[in-house]
Amino acid sequence: MRLDINGKTIEADVAPDMPLLWVLRDELGMTGTKFGCGMAMCGACTVHVDGEPTRSCVLPVSAVEGRKVTTIEGLSPNGEHPVQKAWVAEGVPQCGYCQSGQIMSAAALLKKNPKPSSAQIVEAMDGHICRCGTYRQIHAAVARAAKEG
Repeated sequence: MRLDINGKTIEADVAPDMPLLWVLRDELGMTGTKFGCGMAMCGACTVHVDGEPTRSCVLPVSAVEGRKVTTIEGLSPNGEHPVQKAWVAEGVPQCGYCQSGQIMSAAALLKKNPKPSSAQIVEAMDGHICRCGTYRQIHAAVARAAKEG
């Protein structure tokens, strides 16, 4: 399979029904995208597919052939994306497990809507589970990235 991941063409010899998450983590060594629930419910596995936040744990890799996939590793290799900077400034990181999925959804929101309302931020981040309960900090970080981005 020929995949476009983080702007690079990658050949992967995998079954077409293998979830994208496992191709990324186990076959390509991109471990920034996390496994959470395996049912597309928690958001830890969120990546961008053609710019849209997509849950990779249930998405067969064959569904992304010919499409552009961006992982947390490809969002900003040096951590300089406005959402990543706001994440640190607002003290979001705790255990860190949900972060990559949350950041990917926030980045997709701000790309589509650079100045979202508070309600739009809540809607875009709905369905992401943070085990540490840093929802207020997450909201503040998205708002900060919109303001400073």
